[in-house]
Amino acid sequence: MSFVKASCTEFVDVLASKVPVPGGGGASALVGAIGTALGSMVGNLTVGKKKYADVEADIIKILEKAEALQKELLRLVDEDAVVFEPLSKAYGIPKDDPNREKIMEEALRNACSVPLDIMRACCRAIELHEELAAKGSALALSDVGVGVAFCKSALMGASLNVFINTKSMVDREYAAKIEKEADEMLSKYCALADSIYDSVIKRLR
Repeated sequence: MSFVKASCTEFVDVLASKVPVPGGGGASALVGAIGTALGSMVGNLTVGKKKYADVEADIIKILEKAEALQKELLRLVDEDAVVFEPLSKAYGIPKDDPNREKIMEEALRNACSVPLDIMRACCRAIELHEELAAKGSALALSDVGVGVAFCKSALMGASLNVFINTKSMVDREYAAKIEKEADEMLSKYCALADSIYDSVIKRLR
């Protein structure tokens, strides 16, 4: 099943149910896609306006990047469900099974890979919002703020899906490497998102 092809009502209903997917990772990817789409809306409202003719080429480039990110994040909604399923099955393997640890470790690594990709995409989306806040239509400034807030939330949400998996890894060196990358993204891009959001608030009030 493709969750992104479901209606909003269907997605929320299945998210609220006891089935394991979609979960926090898929929800984060969708929130990131929505946040990025809000940035695209700001760009589309800017293109073609005489007042912003000097930045139109820049905005068109942003729109191209944003469209690619939206598609990537929507793909990751479904991909997160794909990689989580083997992990949920691995947890059911009897603890005395000699292959359990190897199967679990591989499933944990795969389950980490998609949330990391979600985080990376959200970081790039936050960078686009920084440029949109400076160059986009002032009439849609609030949407830049909403978009970057969503992308930050998606970044933070995806990180939790990384950490819950690295916590269970036997290979602590690999887990530390993954956690370091996630921590660096959180440190840099949550601060950047907050700065963009604050700049929007200052201009609105």
